[in-house]
Amino acid sequence: MKNDKLREKRERLPSSRKPGQPMSRVELAALVTEHLYPDQKDRRSSAFNHNYLGKLENGRISWPKTQYRAALRAVLGVATDEELGFTDPGADTTTVDPVRRRDLLGSVGTVIGAGVVGTPPMSPLASAVKSFRAADRQVGGGHLYATVVKYLQTEVAPHMFGVDHGGDGRLVFTAAAALTEMAGWMAHDAGRDQAAERHFARAFDLVKLGRDRQLAVHIMASQSHLANHRGKPVDAIQYARRGREALAHGPGLAELEARLLAMQARGAAALRRSNECAQLLTKAEQVLEAQPAEKRSLWVSHFDEGSLANETARCLRQLGDLAQAERQAKRVIELRPEDRTRSRAFGQLILVTVLITQGRPDEACAIAQEVLDSTQQLSSYLVIQQLLDLKRLLEPYQGTRVVADFLSRLDVALRERVRLYQR
Repeated sequence: MKNDKLREKRERLPSSRKPGQPMSRVELAALVTEHLYPDQKDRRSSAFNHNYLGKLENGRISWPKTQYRAALRAVLGVATDEELGFTDPGADTTTVDPVRRRDLLGSVGTVIGAGVVGTPPMSPLASAVKSFRAADRQVGGGHLYATVVKYLQTEVAPHMFGVDHGGDGRLVFTAAAALTEMAGWMAHDAGRDQAAERHFARAFDLVKLGRDRQLAVHIMASQSHLANHRGKPVDAIQYARRGREALAHGPGLAELEARLLAMQARGAAALRRSNECAQLLTKAEQVLEAQPAEKRSLWVSHFDEGSLANETARCLRQLGDLAQAERQAKRVIELRPEDRTRSRAFGQLILVTVLITQGRPDEACAIAQEVLDSTQQLSSYLVIQQLLDLKRLLEPYQGTRVVADFLSRLDVALRERVRLYQR
């Protein structure tokens, strides 16, 4: 008999490779293998692949190994094997103890900071957030914005408004806040900054009900980023300071504090306060190297060395320190693998603008061509805008053959991308 429960659990999650489609067997198998084998070298010998998952869904295997069942429960966010359609052949399963089930579901809540985050290690909502983030890094917000908004409307809103009276209400509002903040980032990436601002404000309202202090601070950092992007450095600094004050009211998280310091530094760079900017960036680097005092909320995205290098490169370029900006941009590229398409492209584009400013257009064109090649499937207004800016920066050098040839290819690529983006 086919295991429809397992298939339905998989298909409720969004694909990270094909926007608007359910998660494939290949993608779920990859997540399970990643959970089973934290060391990437060990994953090559894993017997859990899409073929094995197919056997589970087709009912050819009805009771997988203990470690496989545990990994599937964690990844799909369920408490029992029965919820995945697995039946122990050696056990009497005619009844399910509701008290035991309630205890299992309740045991996964954790207390963080001042509030409760009733969050399973990988609930369906958390799995959705993880999948959307993975897809966003590769295909961009232009493709995914409408999908995330629809998910909020159809999957999250009914729980918020009482259709589902079970579960932890705070979890639902926390998940709604995280997904709404994510929608804000995707709107921003799609060139809709006013919509992004509204999403961030709504996310901040929702997180007050969910009471996840880290997520609240994370949202303030996002608001600071948007203010910096829109040329409002004073507002950006204010958001960052508020976030740092909120973070100081409990155990700190190095990643979040470093991100807030970087946002404050960007504001200082825009105001030409070079010493203040340098001090903030130095402190951000020191904080990021520190051991975290608190476990990171699963609703908060990572801010790592590559993230800080990207923000540092932006600041240094704005302040005119081109040599150090070049070094930091190269560090972004070094730390961002090819599957981190957009963030790698941002680092490359910063490096391109620095090289042009230094009078090295041929080198700039070579790296810019890599960006064109790697971002063909990426729907990001931010990347398109930077490519348009790049065209203007290169025009004074179009008398050289290398630049003229690249500008011709860039024109073709931009016409196609803008046309596709407007559909």
